[in-house]
Amino acid sequence: MRRLLPISRIMHSGMLLQCAPETSVAEAAARMAEHSVSSILVTENGEVVGIWTEHDALAVDFSNTDEFQRSVRSVMSSPVLSLPCSMDIGEAAIRFRDTGKRHFLVVDEHNAPVGLLSQTDLALNQGLEPYLRLREVRSAIPGPPLVADGNLPLSDIAALMHRHNADALVVRCGQDGLGILTERDMVRFIARSTANTLARDLATRPLMTVNECEPLIRARDLLLDHRIRHLAVVNTSGEVTGVIGYHDMLAGAEQMYLNDLREALEQRDEALAQSRRTLQLAERVIESSFEGIMVTDHNVTIEFVNPAFTYLTGYTSEEVIGKTPEILSSGRHDSDFYQRMWQSLVNHGYWRGEIWNRRKTGELYLELLTITAIKDDENNTTHYAGLFTDITQNKKNEEQIRQLAYYDALTGIPNRRLLEDRLEHAIRHAHRKTLLLAVMFMDLDHFKQVNDTLGHATGDELLLQFTARVQECLREDDTLARLGGDEFIILLPEMESPDDVLRIADRLIAISREPYRIGGESIQIGSSIGISLYPEDGATADTLLQAADAAMYRAKRDGRNLFRLFNQETKTSA
Repeated sequence: MRRLLPISRIMHSGMLLQCAPETSVAEAAARMAEHSVSSILVTENGEVVGIWTEHDALAVDFSNTDEFQRSVRSVMSSPVLSLPCSMDIGEAAIRFRDTGKRHFLVVDEHNAPVGLLSQTDLALNQGLEPYLRLREVRSAIPGPPLVADGNLPLSDIAALMHRHNADALVVRCGQDGLGILTERDMVRFIARSTANTLARDLATRPLMTVNECEPLIRARDLLLDHRIRHLAVVNTSGEVTGVIGYHDMLAGAEQMYLNDLREALEQRDEALAQSRRTLQLAERVIESSFEGIMVTDHNVTIEFVNPAFTYLTGYTSEEVIGKTPEILSSGRHDSDFYQRMWQSLVNHGYWRGEIWNRRKTGELYLELLTITAIKDDENNTTHYAGLFTDITQNKKNEEQIRQLAYYDALTGIPNRRLLEDRLEHAIRHAHRKTLLLAVMFMDLDHFKQVNDTLGHATGDELLLQFTARVQECLREDDTLARLGGDEFIILLPEMESPDDVLRIADRLIAISREPYRIGGESIQIGSSIGISLYPEDGATADTLLQAADAAMYRAKRDGRNLFRLFNQETKTSA
């Protein structure tokens, strides 16, 4: 489809040729000839009151040169028809066809004159090249040519052209062949006060021709190349079959415009239908989305929320529209948090992260939120769209998984995996600081008998009480871990001396010996402890654990309910 342009792109603008109503016809014609234009506006007190054109010049009586001194007011056309500058050139072509006019005044939105538009302007600028290449010259001939004898005076020629509404006439010049007279010639004759001369003495020769079988684009190019406005059309026998000008090339162009307009309207209707289908689909997606959706204007005032928003927050659309998202604020984030959020929106157009908000009930929840800045064609932010999901339970699940991965399911203390991580870290720290580090392997004596005689539930409760007692004896940075069953590891970082380790071991032996009250029964059980020291007994986690394990078995062999240190050199317990 051809690209449709406003007539403001092709009109004559700038300083429009004007004259006062009392200006003589000869003076008006002289100005038109000097500027090579086809019309002049007649203005009075700043208002356009009429227009005098080349075609109007045909109505002048060339037999009486006194007529040239008449005021232009008496011969002008009034009122002047106008077109808005925003009108499409295709629509303007139809207006030319319907009115039969050859000139229109172009006005702006305030009805002030801004230019003139002629049929020639349309023919040269309407983008008709494809159309002109497809049509032959013969298809644009308006009819048989207007032909006159060269011995007729100029007044008869003008009257003949005026009567037939012709803008050009072929003149038979006898032995000199054919010539042509046009409306523009008539204006020039008035400007020069040309007397009632014979047509053959005024006609332009030789007559420029184009074959009727050639494409119209050929005729258009000849007019442009020779800077003329009319061509005689000849057949294969050389006979003149018509005269064409720029305005003849517009014949049928309005139909092209209507076809384009019809196609554009069909495309628009299809686009609107598709847009409605897309909008309906988008609405259904938004309505059924499990993600909460909130849209605000550029001032962050809520304009829309979806049903999932209400489900997740407890607020209905009526309760939040017109308010800001502050209504959901949990109070758990400081101003720096929100400042970073908005800085990301400004710099990148989006922000994504986790944020604590508060439901209508007052309950806090954690959401994964994505905010996107919606921009217009000028890259100005017009709205913000927020999509969020409640991830509170997800976080709880993650924490539970982490707990299972790193902590003992029964006692809640670290398991072997977390212990090894902490031990590796403690060894690196002790190495850098040249500090003493102790590892205790602690095993309950005769614990299997408790499970076998009193049941596993009693055994589990005993382990819980034992864990609580041990933790009371340890510092905040110490670690108590369960390897499984009744085997425990105690990590003591940053110890001042071995004596401090032994004092802790004595205390642990003592508290584990005290009776446990479970289900109304008193149970007494002891423990055996093996101790390894860094760096004396090993430099790695594995060697320290193996050394502590060996020392613990030495304690059991030596009678239980006591502790032993590992001796690296003799591989025996001290």
